[in-house]
Amino acid sequence: MKPFVLNAHGHLVFPANFLGELDFSVLDTLDQFTAVIGRDFEAKAPTGTDLLTRVEAGAYPSRFALLRDLGQNLFWVNRYPMTMFDKRPTRWRDLPRHREDVFLPVLTPWVDGEKKVAAVERAYRELAPTWEGGAEDRVFALLFDLFRNKLHHASELPAIKPTVAEFVAQGELLTFVVPDHDPDYPVFSHQEILDVDESVPELEALTRWAMVLHNQYPWDRSRTELRPAQAIGDDDFVIALHPRTRDVAAFIDRVKSGATPVRSSRSPAPARPPVRPYPPVKVHEAFRVQPRIESLAVVRGEHVCSNVDVVRNASFSWSPMSAEEIRTKTGIDQRRYTEHEIGDLALEAAVAALEHAGRTADEIGAVLVATCTSERLIPSLSTWLSGELGMLQTHCSADIVAACAGLPYGLAEAVRQLQEVDRPVLLVCVEKFSDKIGAVRTSRMIFGDGAAAMVVAPAPAGEAGDVEILQTYASGPASQVNSIIWPNPEFDNDITVYGPEVKALVSRYLDQMLAELTDLDLLGSIDLIVPHQANKTMILQLADKAGLSHDQLYFNIETMGNVSAASIPIAIFDAVRDKAITGPTKVFAPGFGAGAVGGYAVLTVDPSIVAPEVVLPTPTSHRTTVRPTTTSDDVRVAFGE
Repeated sequence: MKPFVLNAHGHLVFPANFLGELDFSVLDTLDQFTAVIGRDFEAKAPTGTDLLTRVEAGAYPSRFALLRDLGQNLFWVNRYPMTMFDKRPTRWRDLPRHREDVFLPVLTPWVDGEKKVAAVERAYRELAPTWEGGAEDRVFALLFDLFRNKLHHASELPAIKPTVAEFVAQGELLTFVVPDHDPDYPVFSHQEILDVDESVPELEALTRWAMVLHNQYPWDRSRTELRPAQAIGDDDFVIALHPRTRDVAAFIDRVKSGATPVRSSRSPAPARPPVRPYPPVKVHEAFRVQPRIESLAVVRGEHVCSNVDVVRNASFSWSPMSAEEIRTKTGIDQRRYTEHEIGDLALEAAVAALEHAGRTADEIGAVLVATCTSERLIPSLSTWLSGELGMLQTHCSADIVAACAGLPYGLAEAVRQLQEVDRPVLLVCVEKFSDKIGAVRTSRMIFGDGAAAMVVAPAPAGEAGDVEILQTYASGPASQVNSIIWPNPEFDNDITVYGPEVKALVSRYLDQMLAELTDLDLLGSIDLIVPHQANKTMILQLADKAGLSHDQLYFNIETMGNVSAASIPIAIFDAVRDKAITGPTKVFAPGFGAGAVGGYAVLTVDPSIVAPEVVLPTPTSHRTTVRPTTTSDDVRVAFGE
């Protein structure tokens, strides 16, 4: 989990976006690690030669573009020590010679660096400020001090460093040497990095980059030299590298031993359609007990994460994107995040739904929780929730992992449970994405946190229920099944979205859904379409292709983001709030997403089912005291000037 924090100014900060840390427990081979480094640190980072070429070509329109390139270059330079090692300046005489867990950096002199350094400095001085000259000068001072004192080429760095004994045995190798070292050399505290506050979000992100990079060199860089072992004096200091974690140490051991992971060599089978179609379920005809929706309660994350918050937390691995560009690409202006546990969201929504329905816990026959982000496996979230609500026994308490089709899957199972228990079923749709995103930009732009709970009860004998049609799907081509993955070892176990494959599966399912409704002669009777809130821009494009009017669709994604299983019920709740639903309304609710799942419900929504909204309290445990923003004087102190 990679939670956000609130800094001293009440702003959301995502530490995983700038610290550059990786989970080595999911990396088995050097090739895997190299691929991750290539994507996150190298793909968008210019080399020193690239910087010189761009400067000479006049390719930088402003200081921001140059600062961004300079920062990405320096993250690339630090790609291995930042992800793998703690740097500890150590006196040569005190350095252990025969330990297998102490390493030294091996470096090739940067023989052509002076020209590149001079070109970058000249270009910065000649460019006009992009937004705020003072803030940009502070960032440049931090970054340029590292760039001009780099000493070595970055393209020839080995991922696996030699131990001290290996370094000594190969006398031609060079490493960092500092004649003396101040153990109190100024660095930025973690809290100071979190508490950066710039009026321009892009500059706030760059300032954090610069501070993190400054901390990678906690010694006087201007006096650093590159020397072989025989030229290091007993009282000279070298930069010893110690594995950050046991997982890093274990990874190095795996690579050195040549161990290879055991993996299946079987390729996915070609996708074939079923021998006969699965028809939609006509609830009125298929079931004895008809479902009546008695209540709908909603809980949102208590923190608003705006597009500006996303930009101020831009990772060094991202391409530049403004808040407005995020809105244009996704249709999202903000999403909701929570500091509470996912179980707390589910519990608050469940309690509110029960109260609004006038039901007590002992009346409930089954508890169903639709979620794809619960890290609770034993007990499952549904069984935990049953216990928290005081239920001594249910006929069934089960989690349903159907991602963005959580509502149709959950309703379908709730209706089946009604036939057996003939008493109310509690359905909770809940997700918490904010701590499972890390530095994956697509996921950070889209996903949010929230919960919705419904009480689905038997309708009185002889009366029609509220659910008319139910349909669920799953699978497809393997590429679509794997279009959204969590945890994903290739992305540091963060949730990742492969956009083209997602669009393909949504288009496939939407075409199938509309064809089925047309065959049922239902499409013309639909009052409102409340789709899964995946990506407004994408859904509208597909709606145009299907011949649907934009006026037929309701969206709340602008303010909620994509809450997967919870997105449709929260959107129905908001449709009542926004007067898109003012009386009993026939709603078509399609969902589609991870696992190539899909499904829909055609149901009648009465505004009376909507419970008063639950407002979560804001925790105070992560709040910090206000510290002053870094100033030019602070930077000079940090340089030892």
